[in-house]
Amino acid sequence: MTTKPGYFGEYGGAFVPPVLEPNLKRLEENFFKYKDDPDFQAELMHYFKTYIGRPSPLFLAERLSEKVGSKIYLKREDLNHTGAHKINNTIGQILLAKRMGAKEIAAETGAGQHGVATATAAALFGIPCKVFMGEVDIERQGMNVSRMKLLGAEVIPVSGGSKTLADAVDAALGYFIENPDTFYCLGSQVGPHPYPTMVGYFQSFIGKEAREQILEVEGKLPDNIYACVGGGSNAIGLFQGFLDDKEVKIFGAEGGGEGFIPKTAATLSLGKKGVFQGTYSYCLVDENDKPTQSWSIAAGLDYPGISPQHASLKDSGRAEYHIVTDQEAIDAFRLLSELEGIIPAIESAHAIALVMKLQKGKKDEVSIINLSGRGDKDVERELKEY
Repeated sequence: MTTKPGYFGEYGGAFVPPVLEPNLKRLEENFFKYKDDPDFQAELMHYFKTYIGRPSPLFLAERLSEKVGSKIYLKREDLNHTGAHKINNTIGQILLAKRMGAKEIAAETGAGQHGVATATAAALFGIPCKVFMGEVDIERQGMNVSRMKLLGAEVIPVSGGSKTLADAVDAALGYFIENPDTFYCLGSQVGPHPYPTMVGYFQSFIGKEAREQILEVEGKLPDNIYACVGGGSNAIGLFQGFLDDKEVKIFGAEGGGEGFIPKTAATLSLGKKGVFQGTYSYCLVDENDKPTQSWSIAAGLDYPGISPQHASLKDSGRAEYHIVTDQEAIDAFRLLSELEGIIPAIESAHAIALVMKLQKGKKDEVSIINLSGRGDKDVERELKEY
């Protein structure tokens, strides 16, 4: 898939101010140095097993399967320590930061899960942490803000733009430019090289595990795999376990918001190619082709850019990306809770909604949904507003 370092087909690269180039080069060198280092791998696997709780289970959702009329498994990333897939990436990156001698960690967050996961890993390894978060997301994800502060992180409100995830990324990148000794722990598969490659690697264990697990319980590969897509990290984590298996169909669920422009975060479905926040990929733009604000009820999907690897998968036809509206996600959020006793993150509910549409009545097919996070953070708000 990768044609040259930092690129997935035509997408990727590092479009950054010259002041950041040495830092990114140093990060790239250290990532590739330690990625295959036996001592680093041993430490990473130690924390994955004893701290995160990996491997996460693959659960047959029998009542959901009966409702849809198709066999559905859930990859339970919601059972990880901190309640989402984000901890896979933060443990990996902060282990790397420790080897690079970092004195401070900076991160951005939307839904708060990456912020919590970064604050958690920073506390574990004793490194100070700053988390940038849009004021809108601070208001709608109050519980995660409290968790970050309890873990010792400084939560820095971002008041510019739409006051959501894209603006938090801008603020964190700006802080990184002004404080190059800081280690920037980026949470999704976006931004300049080497971040998409690095984040994709630390999340790839989701797909590796799911592949082994489904072969063990079904004796064959799944017919389909599904995940929600915002920046793209949880989805690419699952997808990478099956990219070479052409018989496995791949589906991503984008945040469709209220179902019309500009109330959408469906970047791959409605965006255009361009440079955004350091990488060349798809981006939602206005009538002047300038990056515009996105909208989704799910803070973790509320982002106008997208992973360059997902952009390449879309263009090649290897993966399909579909729009799921806020209301469809809410309906799936409630349904999984009632049928399986599992309250999903509202982000993950988008993937459940897509399965309900595309797998209806396909009784001979087996699908895996990446349940990227738990929904504690969403319960009060979603049930109150809908």
